[in-house]
Amino acid sequence: MKKRRGLSFQDRKKNLRPSVIQKIIFGIGECILAFAIGCVLVYYFMTSLTCVGQAMEPSVNSGDQVLVNRFLYSLTAPKRGDVIVFKPNGNVNSHYYMRRVIGTPGDTVQVQEGFVYVNGELLETGIGNEKMEFAGLAEEEITLGKDEYFVLGDSRDASEDSRNADIGNIRRRDIYGKAWFVYYPWENFGPIPKGR
Repeated sequence: MKKRRGLSFQDRKKNLRPSVIQKIIFGIGECILAFAIGCVLVYYFMTSLTCVGQAMEPSVNSGDQVLVNRFLYSLTAPKRGDVIVFKPNGNVNSHYYMRRVIGTPGDTVQVQEGFVYVNGELLETGIGNEKMEFAGLAEEEITLGKDEYFVLGDSRDASEDSRNADIGNIRRRDIYGKAWFVYYPWENFGPIPKGR
């Protein structure tokens, strides 16, 4: 007589192992999702610009493609040493300029004997050529207003900046964002050096 098999109420453990194909599909899905999120973040909060001219050498070279954070300055104010992107005097027909913040609201700035002094103290960024031949507007002491910034290029004598009358002090509303990373060409790939 055969034994009848009844219902077994014992739980059987199923050995669920994802197949190699499932792992590959899951990995591809993760990559696509990460890429999509990255694109959204870059589109809404970042942009890229190409540096034109030698004013920011050696930090940023002419032709370097730079990521610009457009969102940061809606949360916090620009700081001394930041490299900002702006249009002088809000001129919509002008190209974007990229310069380093030297003076912030309330500071006094003056160029004496080729060097810049902020609040009466010598300022050295530790980047590029600190000495300059042209003092321009900063030959006399400048006191910055509550929303004004004084900017210079890292290559002082190759730069058109706040010393020039057609640029002058930069108003906060004219600042487009913070330049922070060179992504092309590959030999210059990396964050833009911070000034002191």
